[in-house]
Amino acid sequence: MAAKGTGMANKGPSYGMSRQVQDKIESKYDTDLEQILVEWISRQCGSGVGRPDAGKIGFQTWLKDGCVLSELINSLFSGDKPVKKIQSSTMAFKQMEQISQFLNAAEKYGVTKTDMFQTVDLWEGKDMAAVQRTLSALGSLAVTKDEGTYQGDPNWFFKKAQENRRDFSDDQMKAGKSVIGLQMGSNKGASQEGMSYGRPRQIL
Repeated sequence: MAAKGTGMANKGPSYGMSRQVQDKIESKYDTDLEQILVEWISRQCGSGVGRPDAGKIGFQTWLKDGCVLSELINSLFSGDKPVKKIQSSTMAFKQMEQISQFLNAAEKYGVTKTDMFQTVDLWEGKDMAAVQRTLSALGSLAVTKDEGTYQGDPNWFFKKAQENRRDFSDDQMKAGKSVIGLQMGSNKGASQEGMSYGRPRQIL
């Protein structure tokens, strides 16, 4: 009888767990950041993109078809625009396609994979905090690149640390290797004689 009871106990909390996980994700959504992002996107894209209703659902609805996002990424490129076709559609697969075009363009712009949301995070509203993270990373990149395409307050996003590349010649690399070799020292003639490890075992 006991075995049956334990089997049932294992099934119980799975709904509770997924609810907890969802609550945790929800708690990461930042309403202050939402206001900054809405303000930035509106300035960046112009009044044509409108403004969402306040709150997470309004924000998600505004971005869900991918058009606003595509306008946003295009506005950061001064030459060729990465998203060639921006078309509003009521069809789910078209909206998802538009979102993935934005994601590809954002990656080209320099947003790292770890900062990228998944299409379902936005389309199904699964993780709007991840959407905010992607847009913040995009804003930070735009401020950092300072290419004249960013429209907004530079203090809205922090500047990313610029990569500091140093190119060394082969000779410099070889010289560096020999220095490292010398720093490692030598253990010639070393032995473990006279060393004791730990305390001797006490026999009572």
